Amino acid sequence: MNIIIKAHNFEITPSIDQHVRNKFKRITNHFDHLIDAKFTLSLERLDHKAHVTIHLPKADMHAESSDENMYHAIEIVIQKLDRQVIKYKEKNSSHHKADGSIKNKSE
Repeated sequence: MNIIIKAHNFEITPSIDQHVRNKFKRITNHFDHLIDAKFTLSLERLDHKAHVTIHLPKADMHAESSDENMYHAIEIVIQKLDRQVIKYKEKNSSHHKADGSIKNKSE
């Protein structure tokens, strides 16, 4: 899986890069079939914005957040994306259990 991190109007420091990669591990713990992720971090006046797009096998997900602190904006966007991935995983997982119906049980 590729993680692409871009910055607008500022330079990405090694600590920001490491923070993004460490927080993104939370999403890969829930769902390991990610194709790639694109982070765009930007600074507009006093707002720090984080935009993330991830590509899954059958869907693309996007989340964005803004805050006065870049690290906090990254955490918020990861939380939003984490909720989306969990919802996607629950919808696409098989809800059928093997031999789970009453018809298949014998006495």
